[in-house]
Amino acid sequence: MGSGVLVLNATYEPLCVVSVRRAAILVLSAKAVCVADGEGFLHSVRHELPVPSVVRLTRYVRVPYRATVGLSRRAIFARDGWRCAYCTGPAETIDHVFPRSRGGRHAWENVVAACARCNHSKGDKTPAELGWRLRTKPAAPKGVAWRVLGHRAPDPRWASWLDLPAEEAAEAA
Repeated sequence: MGSGVLVLNATYEPLCVVSVRRAAILVLSAKAVCVADGEGFLHSVRHELPVPSVVRLTRYVRVPYRATVGLSRRAIFARDGWRCAYCTGPAETIDHVFPRSRGGRHAWENVVAACARCNHSKGDKTPAELGWRLRTKPAAPKGVAWRVLGHRAPDPRWASWLDLPAEEAAEAA
């Protein structure tokens, strides 16, 4: 019950994730309708309401979106699957592929997740200088799921609205 509820615009476009309490208030005040039920029920003296998993607003809301996903430590770990970009071990730190001390930027294209051992060994060098290769080229995440959820794992019931394959959403949960 504490996971959250996906809020869709009147056009079924994903907007954000809110708490179950906020979603219930939206449904009870007729500002939203429940599209998919979660598990359990919310009880009051006079009402019994299924816990919503997805709600749709009754009126269209125009929301300006940021063009890029915000860069954060947790988002870098989520993008890289919590694995080191160099040895595929468990990631513990972030590393600048081209070191900042040598003019590297703090941007999605230059930051990767790394284990402490690889980060320490790499130091102030580039992977090419050490003969290392990155598993994948770092890039900014794209898609509706990243814009709406950020680094949070999606609920498998949201897969059809976030354009995620059902098995990918199930793995994230």
